[in-house]
Amino acid sequence: MQNSVALPKKKALRLPVTKLLPFLIPIILVLFWQVASSLGWLSSSVLPSPLAVLQDGIELTQSGELPKNLSISLYRATLGLLIGGGIGFILGFINGMSKTCRLLFDSSIQMFRNIPHLALIPLIILWLGINESAKISLVAIGTMFPVYINTFHGISSVDPDLIEMGESYELSKRQMFFKIIFPAALPQILVGIRYALGVMWTTLIVAETISASSGIGYMANNAEDFMDMETVILCIVVYAVLGKISDLVAKSFESLLLEWQTTGRSNV
Repeated sequence: MQNSVALPKKKALRLPVTKLLPFLIPIILVLFWQVASSLGWLSSSVLPSPLAVLQDGIELTQSGELPKNLSISLYRATLGLLIGGGIGFILGFINGMSKTCRLLFDSSIQMFRNIPHLALIPLIILWLGINESAKISLVAIGTMFPVYINTFHGISSVDPDLIEMGESYELSKRQMFFKIIFPAALPQILVGIRYALGVMWTTLIVAETISASSGIGYMANNAEDFMDMETVILCIVVYAVLGKISDLVAKSFESLLLEWQTTGRSNV
């Protein structure tokens, strides 16, 4: 009886620690940053204090400039990811399921993949100009290949024994895909989406600093011209927070969609 009472207490003590542990290093760095700025170790012209950056963020939020540019960046990133990720998934699905399509398309896709997508910026500007389509297209190109590679690898590397089992049960092609192939490939596909989220923000930063008139990247570039270090650091922090939120969303989807894996392991 004593052991059964002690176990919940241990869990209750461990739960807050495990939740706070990922934020420990960022909190320590911010505190050290603030102390170094307060003691004059860091010049405000080189690296403003966290409080100064926070105050700048509050002012830009109250003026409406930060929410406006943030919403524009989110729109570009989301639409680019949906287009690029969708194309990558379709190509990965087709090439993973069909050997003929794999021989026909995969080699060309791999050649195109090895071209740094940021090197296409001058070409995209010449083709599409400097409007929204150019920035969204660049994000789409950057996010397409991580999703394609992982979808293709996930589908093509499904355990042949599982395929054989499905055939022995006389499953149709549709049933085979949704009950065996797709669930087996899903962990790899989600890895590709998670990686694509990181590429999405990296690409958007570059796209918004080149011939842009809105977005977080534009704010950073414009602040650099006026030596407004508080806004420059603020934009970097915003990108870091957006990246962390995206990663948390991806982890949540992994936990939700792959719950059957953890359930199976816990039952073993």
